[in-house]
Amino acid sequence: MKRRKLKKSALIVLILLIILIGVGSYFAITKLFNGDEGNPKSKDKQNEVVKKLQIFDEDSNTRPIAVMINNNHAAWPHAGLQKSFLNYEIVAEGGITRIMALYKDVSDVEKIGSVRSSRPYYLDYVLENDAIYVHWGGSDQAYSDIRSLNIDHIDGMTYEGKYFFRDKSGGRAYEHTGFTKMSMIEEGINDLDIKKTTDKKTVFNYSIDEIDLSSMSDAIKADDILIEYSYYHNTSYKYDEINKVYLRTMSDKAHVDAVTSEQYTTKNIITYKVKNKSIDSYGRQKLENTGSGEGYYITNGYAVPITWEKSSRNSKTVYKYMNGEEIKLNDGNTWVQIQPTDQDLEITGNISNNDEVTE
Repeated sequence: MKRRKLKKSALIVLILLIILIGVGSYFAITKLFNGDEGNPKSKDKQNEVVKKLQIFDEDSNTRPIAVMINNNHAAWPHAGLQKSFLNYEIVAEGGITRIMALYKDVSDVEKIGSVRSSRPYYLDYVLENDAIYVHWGGSDQAYSDIRSLNIDHIDGMTYEGKYFFRDKSGGRAYEHTGFTKMSMIEEGINDLDIKKTTDKKTVFNYSIDEIDLSSMSDAIKADDILIEYSYYHNTSYKYDEINKVYLRTMSDKAHVDAVTSEQYTTKNIITYKVKNKSIDSYGRQKLENTGSGEGYYITNGYAVPITWEKSSRNSKTVYKYMNGEEIKLNDGNTWVQIQPTDQDLEITGNISNNDEVTE
């Protein structure tokens, strides 16, 4: 009887030893193959999400693509502008404006336009972004500058039907029916052996963490922005507090996309004024857009005054807060509104103590 108890005890001890050895071996092997897998702090590190910009990949060296967009009212609605990360709107002849939309690392834009002809001052922003320029025709001065400045470009006047197409379904005049799409542009870049990469950084720096301008001493509430360009055209924005973006309107009509029927929105607005004058019988414009001046950066329902400086046509425009610190933009798309000096700018807010701006 006693021997049976001893045997039973020995068997229990042996089983416990086997279990202990098995558990020890498991953790040893786990540590060998997974480093500090058993360490809770290491698990936290492994589960930590690396934050990246949503608007584009900061590590990408792909050149942006700049598309010249027709903004004659008869050419509305536009297509594809919500997927551009940066847009410039500047006055052209007849009081109209034209838009230059920049895209980076997007391939799923099936319709962009309508595409229109080049003007020379837009080339300054092609250059500072080291962009590949897509346009449909151009003024004599624009063509001359494209050649002399060695700008990589794809022209609808040469490549209609290959890298551009006509869409006559909207009942528009013929000159407003020219479009392209990203797959066509990429095909053109490959066929024409255009350099695809750049060693230049983007014009703007972006912040992954949300920028709140309201804490700055010179900030004003900015729920409604009205930017006059001429008797013919104005651009305005209304802040959507829920989604933290600005809804875009032009000449009292919601700026909507032809494909999605959705109103365009933006996260950031830069607005400033430069002198302009007509230089020919067509009313084509010359802009004094090199030099320096003041404007506003607007995001998340607030505006702050800024300075801008552009020393030459191909140099980057540098935007700074009034204390001299270079600005960063919130992660999201941006519209740069370059306005004539003789036109009004209004920035207003929905709180009683707002310092309203009227210029």
